[in-house]
Amino acid sequence: MRQSYKIAIVFLIVMGFFPLFSNSSWLAVGTTFLIYSVVAFSQDIILGRAGAFQMGHALFFGLGAYATAILNVHFGVPIIYTFIPAILIPLIMAIVLAGPIIHLKGDYLLVATIGFNIIFIQVIQNDVFGLTGGPNGIFGIDVVRIFGVEFMSQTAIYYMSFILLTLTLLIMRNLDASKYGRAMFYINKDDIAAQSMGINVRYYKLYAFALGSAIAGAAGSMFAIQYSAVSPEAFNVVQSIMFFTIVLVGGSASLPGVLIGTFVMFVLPEIFREFATARYLVFGLAMILTMILRPRGIWPVKFGNIPNYLKKDTK
Repeated sequence: MRQSYKIAIVFLIVMGFFPLFSNSSWLAVGTTFLIYSVVAFSQDIILGRAGAFQMGHALFFGLGAYATAILNVHFGVPIIYTFIPAILIPLIMAIVLAGPIIHLKGDYLLVATIGFNIIFIQVIQNDVFGLTGGPNGIFGIDVVRIFGVEFMSQTAIYYMSFILLTLTLLIMRNLDASKYGRAMFYINKDDIAAQSMGINVRYYKLYAFALGSAIAGAAGSMFAIQYSAVSPEAFNVVQSIMFFTIVLVGGSASLPGVLIGTFVMFVLPEIFREFATARYLVFGLAMILTMILRPRGIWPVKFGNIPNYLKKDTK
């Protein structure tokens, strides 16, 4: 087992006991950290592993959240049954949207995905079909009920988010050890060389988009459950930039790096909330210094020696 996954196990053990030593406010911060960690890992599949510069990831996060909100509030679908649509809708949209542009590279793909995110925000702000609630969003999302038992406490929502993150880490582990993970590794390093080896670059990049978007959709559903509401500003381009930055600042394809990046971008602002907007100046300077001093991220993955499981055939 690689070191990063050992660190991930220790992290999960610590977070598993976190509610025992936290009050309700810190439990809410911890829940948000878990949810945003899931979104960051889903972004890392696309950016860190497949090497696709996607900066519209909040779109798929928002699709999952709005799928849960619309189905529950407008159609009365129990929360537990909204999880599958919240995963499938972003997955399908990722394939539909990314299919025509997957061949684009670098900043061209980045600009195109930002455009998709902007269109999504305009659609939900204009209250299409009277379902999205416009700028105010959707309120009054129900609690999770399983066999008649309500899971409405902050602790219950925390552990649901914890389970989602655990499943995401398992997916990441299996992905890294699979044919798909090996193909993404080579595509990220040099897609032209990967194609010359017989790897279908378009297929594997589209696979990364679909998988990452599906996981982001699941996180979006959990986000809607946590706050019992959704609104457009939670899924705008600024949020997409944040997720993109987490991967770069923390370290692409690095599990500890993504966790550190999520902590820096979403937890530290809560800790220093009393400093109001001045804290963003500090974080902005910190990000600039990080990119100058550690251009590969705070905790970069080491590619010096390719592991044995990456030497297997990927065709």
